[in-house]
Amino acid sequence: MAVLGVDVGGTFTDAVLLDGDEVRTAKVPTAARQQESVLAAVRAVGAGEIERFTHGTTVATNALLERKGARTAFVATEGFEHLLHLRRQDRAHLYRLCAAHAEPLVPLERCHGVRERIGPGGVVTPLELSSLPELGSEVEAVAVCLLFSFRDPSHERAVAEELRRRFPTVRVVASHEISPEFREYERASTTAVDAYLGPAVSGYLEELGRACLRAGLPEPLVMRSSGGVATLAEAAAHPAVALVSGPAAGVVGVARVARLAGAEEALSLDMGGTSTDVCLIRGGEAGRAAEREVAGLPLRLPTVDLQTVGAGGGSIVWRDEGGALRVGPESAGAEPGPACYGRGGERPTVTDANLLLGRLPERLAGGLELDRSAAERALGEIDPAEAVEVVDAEMLRALRLVSIERGHDPRDFALVAFGGAGPLHACSLAEELEISTVLVPAQAGVLSALGLAVGDERRDRVVSYVCALDEADELPAEGEADLRYRGQSFELTVSLEPDLAAAFHRAHEAHYGYADPEREIELVAVRTADVRPGPRLELPPAEPLRAEGPTRLDLEGATCWIPPGWVGVRDGTSSTLRLTNVSREREKSGT
Repeated sequence: MAVLGVDVGGTFTDAVLLDGDEVRTAKVPTAARQQESVLAAVRAVGAGEIERFTHGTTVATNALLERKGARTAFVATEGFEHLLHLRRQDRAHLYRLCAAHAEPLVPLERCHGVRERIGPGGVVTPLELSSLPELGSEVEAVAVCLLFSFRDPSHERAVAEELRRRFPTVRVVASHEISPEFREYERASTTAVDAYLGPAVSGYLEELGRACLRAGLPEPLVMRSSGGVATLAEAAAHPAVALVSGPAAGVVGVARVARLAGAEEALSLDMGGTSTDVCLIRGGEAGRAAEREVAGLPLRLPTVDLQTVGAGGGSIVWRDEGGALRVGPESAGAEPGPACYGRGGERPTVTDANLLLGRLPERLAGGLELDRSAAERALGEIDPAEAVEVVDAEMLRALRLVSIERGHDPRDFALVAFGGAGPLHACSLAEELEISTVLVPAQAGVLSALGLAVGDERRDRVVSYVCALDEADELPAEGEADLRYRGQSFELTVSLEPDLAAAFHRAHEAHYGYADPEREIELVAVRTADVRPGPRLELPPAEPLRAEGPTRLDLEGATCWIPPGWVGVRDGTSSTLRLTNVSREREKSGT
């Protein structure tokens, strides 16, 4: 069947069409109205009869980063109205006393309490719906988060129903509907984010659905942050689940392509125009996390375990007050874009530096002509090689975080580079990490769209326990459990198996260097997922190729730079280019 994936990025919108053994790709500039970019990409790829259409969007991410969501109110158990502002009472930065936390999405004047209380053992104070305050005519969304609603949601459900009855045009989100988990602050933050994003994201998705219907396209599926796709209605109901849908799709694409290339242990490097995302892949599967921070706010939802840095091709190169060269996080974006795009940009970017170093062609994929003289004017006295070294250092920090700092030796992994700029920097990053092999898929410039096209349908579920492990009811056969020794503040996640206690002791020994088999284990939560496999990925082999560095390879949708000491080979049986550090391989073999 023909399947289509369209990924909207900060600079370009990418499309991949898989139709039997044919793969077609397209790349168009991202417009201010994302639905226009989606349809333009569909037209550019020449889509005909489509059976499945999957979309990755940045609408939710942009609305949160730019603080352009709904006017939101917050309702909590009386006495806990200021939960979003109290946070965890830790510092934003350990050594910077003046560093500020991200401002909560809900101001104090819109934080309210309702008289009720449920404790771990049951109802402490009966619910009084009459204590619910008037919210005011300006409120567009309400987040409800009551104590212990992850264990007993009856009060929270009643409050949400009453608010929906009183305010039928206001979006109401209850915490047990989006994040039924232990820890009030993280649950409250997640609920507030979901309520805040609702009107903007649901409006966009409804408009996209109508536009696709008019264009004769099937209703699009939307990539979740956890790496699976959801229906349009599911994403519109809880848009927080799609906050990092595009980067998650890239990791899905890497896992599929790397497996086809025989590399199930991989580090993914997705360098786009605005940021770079990295992820560790083991056994052909991306790691997943129960929580991440987005725009300075904790989000307690299943997500692909990505690390993001504000370093992309469009990142601005600048000097700080001390004269040190810096890159990002500010980006030139799609409009006006880097100076060399010739669209009015005047500030220097990483793309301008790569052009002056001879690592980019005069004409990019998609037909964009690059202006070398504009890049020279923008960079001025800045050394382009130094600018590239600085952005590489930012990406190295993220790669070390997901590998070395978590106990993994990067030398045991292949580095899979994609995104428009990833293959430009991959070999130099691999050298720093002593990685011998870099893989560059033929679809490197549009790999997130490829991941969208073949992504599984996935629905994650979490059940909170917070009890002794030996007191828990029968657990599912598959999934993961969050466990800790009683008295600890943080959990370890281990795969469910018959002897779960032994598995936890082993995991604790591996992470912390010791285990205490005599100590009581506490089960905090169990995570499961219903997964329906996506379309099978079969990529036709590309033409055989061999290239020795230093040289530049112009790929479809991306550019690859091969430095001295590296050799790139595509043997004609695969579509993936394999880059090898020849000198390091000789050292390993002793020749």
